[in-house]
Amino acid sequence: MDHEVYLSVPPEEEGARLDLFLVRAFAGKTRSQLAGWLKEGRVTLGGRATRASLKLRGGEALIVRVPAPPTGTLEPQPMPLEIVYEDEAILVINKPAGLVVHPGTGNPDGTLVNGLLAYGPLSPIGLPDRPGIVHRIDAGTSGLLIVARTEAAHIHLADQLRAHTVERRYLAIAWDHGLAPEGTLDTPYSRHPNDRRKFTGRVFPNRAAPEKRAVTHWRVLESLYPCAFVELRLETGRTHQIRVHLSEAGHPLVGDPMYGQRRRIEQPSLRRQMGFELGLARQALHAATLGFIHPMTGERLRFEAPLPEDFSQALLGLKRTS
Repeated sequence: MDHEVYLSVPPEEEGARLDLFLVRAFAGKTRSQLAGWLKEGRVTLGGRATRASLKLRGGEALIVRVPAPPTGTLEPQPMPLEIVYEDEAILVINKPAGLVVHPGTGNPDGTLVNGLLAYGPLSPIGLPDRPGIVHRIDAGTSGLLIVARTEAAHIHLADQLRAHTVERRYLAIAWDHGLAPEGTLDTPYSRHPNDRRKFTGRVFPNRAAPEKRAVTHWRVLESLYPCAFVELRLETGRTHQIRVHLSEAGHPLVGDPMYGQRRRIEQPSLRRQMGFELGLARQALHAATLGFIHPMTGERLRFEAPLPEDFSQALLGLKRTS
């Protein structure tokens, strides 16, 4: 069922466009969703629907008729979950490599979301296929992620991610082709023009520079030639960001099937590139640290997940041979 939200426009919003004000007021919603509300006449001022380009004066009283969230059709599927922290508002999960976070093309069920639904209630934001999912990590990546159990918690956490105040530290094994001890990769970011499954930090000829930006900070923890054990800190959180940044800088993740180097499968060099000789059947990337403000209590929380067994064994193998 729809419900009404009453908004009083603060004085400091004088001169702002209505659609941009709504983006700030409804941090858990996308611009396209809010544009749809405006087109449907769900935002009224003085009892009349208003337009996206309206310039605010400050002090207006708006009524927003918020549509009911879509009904989920996901099937709860009990599965083992490593829950690092939980309360009535949030969960922190240590996801194993190989587990897809939410249903999508080729993965209709058996995902983390299916398991979470069997465990308890989730925020309706993200329905129908990703309720409660504030951010995600790739199927082949292990480690920590936050899940929201309430709509208020979801919005608060999304605001923190947007403000780049969530601490996200990753550990990785990358190919060391002259990797500097530390540095920052700061690039534009968009889908790859030649492969829609992939992303890129490059600007291609005859294409406008993308509006999105991706920033990754790295530090080499240990040189294990021909690889390096690397710590990475995300400032932004784009899809595949670390994998793309390291690959396009010439240091792809060991075992990365999408952004690694492509060679013939019979060659021993490919077996090592894909991580098989190190015991890895996925990209060597682990979300090790997660820090954020609890959306209800205001307390700063910080969690760490130890390296999984396959990653630890790969490191040991490199140390023996480097």
